Amino acid sequence: MTGEELLFLQNYSHSNECVPVVQTSETTSKRYEYGIRGIAKVFGCSIPTANRIKKSGKIDRAITQVGRKIIVDADLALKLVQDSTLQNKRGRRFV
Repeated sequence: MTGEELLFLQNYSHSNECVPVVQTSETTSKRYEYGIRGIAKVFGCSIPTANRIKKSGKIDRAITQVGRKIIVDADLALKLVQDSTLQNKRGRRFV
């Protein structure tokens, strides 16, 4: 609870009026995995299969690589693979 919310509740707690509902927006935290093992963990596959997934280019937008360090946005990677799978089933090539 922030200080502003605390003061708001203190001011309205002593009055007979109803306290309006205060909605706080929670930020969604992204889930990151690191390395080829992280890719394997996201997809539930072996490390050689994770290597093939990375080399296929289907999850390139979800991967940030600096030198040997690989950082994968897990939610985006799953979405990209799902989209490419749906497009392949419809007979279209993934671009």
